[in-house]
Amino acid sequence: MKRLAVINVVGLTEALIGEHTPRIAEFVKRGALAQIAPAFPAVTCTAQSNYLTGKNPSQHGIVGNGWFNREFAETQFWKQSNHVVRGQKIWDELRERFNDSTAQRFTTANCFWWFNMYSSVDYAITPRPMYPADGRKFFDIYSWPYSIRTEIKKDLGEFPFFGFWGPAAGIDSPQGKADCVSRWIAASAKWIENKFSPTLNLIYLPHLDYNLQRHGVKSLNRSIVKSAADLTIQQCNASTNPAIHRDLHEIDAIVGDLIDFFCARGVQVVLLSEYGITNVGTPVHLNRIFREHGWLTIKGELGLEILDAGASKVFAVADHQVAHIYVNDKSLENSVREVLEKTSGVENILGQTEKMAAGIDHSRAGDLIAVAKENAWFTYYYWLDDARAPDFARTVDIHRKPGYDPVELFLDPKIPLPKLKIIWRLLQKKLGFRMLMDVIPLDATLVKGSHGCRPADKKDWPVFITSQPEFLSTKEIESTDVYQLLLRQILEQ
Repeated sequence: MKRLAVINVVGLTEALIGEHTPRIAEFVKRGALAQIAPAFPAVTCTAQSNYLTGKNPSQHGIVGNGWFNREFAETQFWKQSNHVVRGQKIWDELRERFNDSTAQRFTTANCFWWFNMYSSVDYAITPRPMYPADGRKFFDIYSWPYSIRTEIKKDLGEFPFFGFWGPAAGIDSPQGKADCVSRWIAASAKWIENKFSPTLNLIYLPHLDYNLQRHGVKSLNRSIVKSAADLTIQQCNASTNPAIHRDLHEIDAIVGDLIDFFCARGVQVVLLSEYGITNVGTPVHLNRIFREHGWLTIKGELGLEILDAGASKVFAVADHQVAHIYVNDKSLENSVREVLEKTSGVENILGQTEKMAAGIDHSRAGDLIAVAKENAWFTYYYWLDDARAPDFARTVDIHRKPGYDPVELFLDPKIPLPKLKIIWRLLQKKLGFRMLMDVIPLDATLVKGSHGCRPADKKDWPVFITSQPEFLSTKEIESTDVYQLLLRQILEQ
């Protein structure tokens, strides 16, 4: 039985491998690279579930990073229990094969891949804040066994939660240590290896994800691109955005160090990614369009507006470039489709037949699914007046918002001294006062990169890279093929 470390470099594509990633390029040269036909939708939770079950969303049920729970009439994003992922996981199959037939025990570690809580892996680490009853929030991690949490924080320090998501994500720490989150996760993977030597070690490195969404992947020739509609067509006239060169160098150094570490211990390494990010310039506000048609139900709370999804006739759960459209009034389905077909920025609409063909015909999926054009993405915005936007709209709140919000990566440029405001808010919190960290803008045009649909250029697809070229007989694989490829790397001698 061979041991394997799977390093998930979020956002990595063939187009990004080159002069700014010499260590990764060297790894490719020694082995082989295949482009992964992106999962649908091409988002974290769906892609990872495809990889770890070998199934598609119609079978494992992960139709996005979030969806509308019809039973509770609530939109739920970024849930963490592994129980929501249906089907056998790769570590379950490998455990059955080895633990019943060999003296060597098979073990798995999951370092920050999603749906990490209450799974059947042997060792787990994942971000998980604590919420005391007085309304406070403490950033922390969850681990299994519980003892790992105390021991690893003693050795590595506190997990730098502020860098995991929000305006500080991917930004240098005050101590000058670039990309502290991915470095901490990489160090945790080493810590797990040194202490437990798992057979399979799953490692998640999110660093590229942040600035690729903030700045976009490519610098376009502005003399050629005349409008947002030209954006996709002109990708070939673009080069890698200089704003992300530093990020590429930083993640390359982290990955290179991990490759050296695991190879020195006789552990095979696979590099892969979940999706490729492409430039966008057109935010599409589906819920505002539905509201104008009288299909949304809006509830006033404390002078602000709250979307009442359960009482709405139609509403959208936006997730990057894919939106699940829930039609509570079934008589409106054809009308909704007609509206979507006329909406600028919408490339495709999936009904029941199309959902079956795409492998996403699951009860959690929307009655219709809208797919954006490559240069567009979907917001969750439903208010028509920013003064009436809900209080959570201007905060980092991944669970309360009825859709994904990449604008959380930015500080509001309208705030004169944003860092001073943050310090004041933190002081209020420390003194025991209730406070709102309302520093997030409401300007969706700030976002320059997104994912979710299938990019036209295959060099913008996610990748599977192995140092064992005999395991790759083709240059293109399906996302569900990753399961068998990982199995083979461990099983075949």
